[in-house]
Amino acid sequence: MDTKEEILNAAEVLFARSGYHASSMRAITESAGVNLALVNYHFGSKEALLEAVVALRLRPVNEVRLKRLQEIRNRSEELNIKPDLPEILRAYIEPVFGTGESERGWADFANLIGRAFTEPDETVQKILLRHMKPANQLMLELLRAALPDLSGQEVFWRYQFLIGALGRAIRMNSSPGYERLKKNFETDSETLIEMLVSFASAGMGKTEGRVGRR
Repeated sequence: MDTKEEILNAAEVLFARSGYHASSMRAITESAGVNLALVNYHFGSKEALLEAVVALRLRPVNEVRLKRLQEIRNRSEELNIKPDLPEILRAYIEPVFGTGESERGWADFANLIGRAFTEPDETVQKILLRHMKPANQLMLELLRAALPDLSGQEVFWRYQFLIGALGRAIRMNSSPGYERLKKNFETDSETLIEMLVSFASAGMGKTEGRVGRR
């Protein structure tokens, strides 16, 4: 493993377990076994280091998401049918749990994502949202097509509810701090994905009592 990779791994662990702002450059350099000059040489700043961690882990997830979502859109357009809501949700949710699951550090990055949504940090959120923008835009487009009876406002907020539930599930599934809470309800990733899809399908597809206008 080269020096740059060592720094990335150390930063990922500290950002995930202590939070971005609580993780000092000194702590990162000590964990990686390097000096500050090397970190500055490779990355320039702590924010740039966070950007590199996010890009390394999130890019393959979003590549899978975009490919699957684009396939759903193309098929629905070719057949002139509404895209299937559970299929859309599964295409968005599954890659988070499936891609990189066996890679070193994936649990720490999953915890970092979960932390970003349950303990909002402006710097982390800004970087995450920038990397997620293409997938988010396509996701909203497909949700509007799948839920034509809902207003744009409702689709937007129901999508935010989905992101919140997904972030919480990721955090609980990957953080050792939740072991006591879930000790009687240990759940494998495949089962968790199915529960999330079922939960989100019911919540997003429900039209009674809707608000707003398109």
